Amino acid sequence: MDSRRLERELEDAFDGTQAARRAVARAATDLADSEQPSRDRGHALTVPEVIANLEDAPDGLSVVDRWNWWIGALDVAYGGYDYFSVSAVGDDAGDLRR
Repeated sequence: MDSRRLERELEDAFDGTQAARRAVARAATDLADSEQPSRDRGHALTVPEVIANLEDAPDGLSVVDRWNWWIGALDVAYGGYDYFSVSAVGDDAGDLRR
């Protein structure tokens, strides 16, 4: 997973702060590194797949909420994905945590 590419594509596709995009990209990288998607779904996590799944989220959600919506769906389907959710407390990069 190329986190810098993902950050750029998140910026192109969705509104949100740099800190929020960075937090989602980090969570996606951690998820890809865990190899859990490969075990559960039979293929590695890719940048286009992340963007496509976040685009499927309901309209009006922030990039963090879109990510958490998708992680929630994966957690319901397979279990064990809640660890990769992102909590946004503010707009400052220091206020975002996993």
